[in-house]
Amino acid sequence: MKVQMKVMMAILTGILLIASGCSNKSEDTKKTNQEKKAETNANFEIVETKSFKVKNIRGIGYPGNDHALYLAANDGLKMYSDGKWTKTTMNQHDYIGFQALESGFLSSGHPQKGTGFSDPLGLIQSTDKGETLRKLAFYGKTNFHFIAASFAGDGLYVISEQPNDALDLGVNYSTDNGGTWNKSAFKDFNADSLGMIAVHANNGAIMAMSTRSGIYYSTDNGNTMKLITEPFMVTALTFTGDSILFSSVENDKILLSTVNPTSGEKKSITFPYLDYDNPITYLTVNPKNTNQMAFTTYKNDLYESMDGGKNWRNLIKDGKTEQE
Repeated sequence: MKVQMKVMMAILTGILLIASGCSNKSEDTKKTNQEKKAETNANFEIVETKSFKVKNIRGIGYPGNDHALYLAANDGLKMYSDGKWTKTTMNQHDYIGFQALESGFLSSGHPQKGTGFSDPLGLIQSTDKGETLRKLAFYGKTNFHFIAASFAGDGLYVISEQPNDALDLGVNYSTDNGGTWNKSAFKDFNADSLGMIAVHANNGAIMAMSTRSGIYYSTDNGNTMKLITEPFMVTALTFTGDSILFSSVENDKILLSTVNPTSGEKKSITFPYLDYDNPITYLTVNPKNTNQMAFTTYKNDLYESMDGGKNWRNLIKDGKTEQE
């Protein structure tokens, strides 16, 4: 069915990536003349924006070095805090695979034209709200749609489509910020699809994956996996403390719940009604305040709650927002 295909796309976008090759060598820290010139001429600021429209939402999160909710779009970062939206004036990259960290954020993607960065960005990290980018691995070689990282731990995960000297096919993890990589064995993983990965905020060895047949959970970097839910379709997930906040599609309804991986206890979370063809695509919880959470949808809606899901505010509708 057409509606079911839309739901599938919301889960599977980016799993089968266009192969662009990878390298296991450390990235060259020397900058090209073009990069130096671009950075010299750049005028990076974070400015308030009254209204904007985003075409593609690439991820959301709460970086630990700021107080804002970050939204990564195809045209750079948007930040929401204290009832106001701000954006960066430079480095408006297509931040694919955006992940919030305690020190800032991690991402892949494609650079803004004219900034002098190589395309694709590989794995890059920023600790100053996107003003400067540190190249971790695969710079100019690979774009990763699915990335996951521990907020304060040392677990970093990517899904690789094509094996090479550094990465095996499927899920790979690094415990040294992208310096070296290992293949996740995925023992006892019986799903017919790979999906979104979530990593425990403080323990990078603990991860979970959404699939079309439930959530699989691991305490050893994905080497052994355990199904911890019933076999329903899960479109998005994130850790909230030791539990997992996730969205599922069951009996033609979109649901939001938490599950305790150890006990299996499941609790429902109230949230605004969503049409079946508008599933939740990204979920985030602030590790420093688990009552603060947000989600996006297939149709580029963004909702945020400050009280653990009791009340929600619609920040973006159909990719658009306007402030009076």
